[in-house]
Amino acid sequence: MSVKIRLKRIGATKRPFYRIVVADSRAPRDGRFIETLGYYNPCVEPCELKLDAERAKHWLSVGAQPTDTAGSLLKKEGLLARSTPRAASAKSVASEKAAETAAS
Repeated sequence: MSVKIRLKRIGATKRPFYRIVVADSRAPRDGRFIETLGYYNPCVEPCELKLDAERAKHWLSVGAQPTDTAGSLLKKEGLLARSTPRAASAKSVASEKAAETAAS
């Protein structure tokens, strides 16, 4: 079972409000989930973010993969280390190899 940390939308129309949840990757966006880690309210200024850091660290340690948006919120809280994007790292490897072949 592949587990993801992602956002579950619970706000009204034009008023988004999200819960940060741990869910099976095959479950629908607003469907069944395993555990709620916190919430994110982008409608207030500044954005409101509450997160259970201990539980988030636990799920990351057992292999849960955060989605892009959930990952950026975890980084904002300091729970996720800075990582290189997958596409950018592949491009940099290709450019390094091209530079090596051009130099020789």
